[in-house]
Amino acid sequence: MKNLQQFDNEEFLNIETFRKSGVGVKSPIWFAEQDGEFLLWTDVNSGKIKRIRNNPQVMVAPCKRYGDITGEWVSARASIDETPEGVEQVEALVRRKVGIGFALFQRIDKVRDRRKGGRRVCVRVSFPEDQDHR
Repeated sequence: MKNLQQFDNEEFLNIETFRKSGVGVKSPIWFAEQDGEFLLWTDVNSGKIKRIRNNPQVMVAPCKRYGDITGEWVSARASIDETPEGVEQVEALVRRKVGIGFALFQRIDKVRDRRKGGRRVCVRVSFPEDQDHR
């Protein structure tokens, strides 16, 4: 079984979500870890959210900012947390982990969200219990 230590000290992970046809779509994204889960911050209207709603099975791998994979792919399950508490939690964790880069990105997105009526959600990525990831 693959372990999760490869994600330690990484800012980005690449999440592969799957279309109804089974074709995978990869997206690099900032993440934070808490209690054995990875938390991601994204737009509720993004393609990855639509694909996760259809199929919660995902693959994740550590990566660089533009998606270059730096480790092994790991099977996982994603769920969407649209609660204000979930969104605040992921924002705080990622801001603490990434720092000023995320804070600037977050401000730009909030302006864009106001213009387009978008909003952010928390994606929780968990790992099957039957696998020893660490």
